Amino acid sequence: MKLIRYGKAGQEKIGVIYDGKRLDTSAFTANYDETFFETDGLVKLKEYVKANHTRLAQISDDERLGSPIARPSKIVCIGLNYADHAKETNAPLPSEPVIFMKSTTSLTGPNDGITIPKNSTKTDWEVELAVVICQKASYVTEAKAEHCIGGYLLHNDVSEREFQLERNGTWDKGKGCDTFAPLGPYLVTPDEIADVNNMRLWLKVNGKTMQDGTTANLIFKIPYLISYVSQFMTLLPGDVISTGTPAGVGLGFNPAIYLKPGDVVELGIDGLGEQKQTVTAYSK
Repeated sequence: MKLIRYGKAGQEKIGVIYDGKRLDTSAFTANYDETFFETDGLVKLKEYVKANHTRLAQISDDERLGSPIARPSKIVCIGLNYADHAKETNAPLPSEPVIFMKSTTSLTGPNDGITIPKNSTKTDWEVELAVVICQKASYVTEAKAEHCIGGYLLHNDVSEREFQLERNGTWDKGKGCDTFAPLGPYLVTPDEIADVNNMRLWLKVNGKTMQDGTTANLIFKIPYLISYVSQFMTLLPGDVISTGTPAGVGLGFNPAIYLKPGDVVELGIDGLGEQKQTVTAYSK
């Protein structure tokens, strides 16, 4: 099952993609949010769509897609989770996952624009596989972590490298700017993914391929990440864990390459769709 949210930013309605059609499911529930996930919404939604798909209104392909999930309580990200990416940034391989947080106000739709922040000169890209949590998880074991997975989606972990690496404090400063977390185009439930550890992920800037990797190279796999993160914070239904990026980020080039107004970023993951963002400069 593929879940979508559509319409004007801040006024999104909900839907699914069924037999290749976008269908409105607003009559089923208000939103794909914490309440939806914690009340077994995915199972109930599947039953509802199966029983009612011939009667559901079709959504125009012209409608804007928002993030497939409503604003979560948190977006947790994993750094340096591909060996080739750690190498290109001259960072040692982590002995345990590197965790940082991304502001929930950075959340946008998959094809919304990327805004270069005020005073930024080093805005970068990162294609990533993200996982959505479907039940409360605190000190969960790795063996039980699979039961906490509601689905997977595509994430561009947009990053400002000066804010992240050259300013005092944590990475979070360079990760949570507005428009820095495009999610979607849809949330895909686990039953539709043949092998989450063998998915190609790629990213292009102005038509040139910059990243081309595979989730087979994740250092820390998803069940381990869920278990690990849950040792330090309670994960709530609807929360997002983004699992890291392969080599090919702008920071890794010599000299480094960063986004500028007018650039077009395209990215995708097998089975999880594609995104396309145009870069603009900050303006009041």
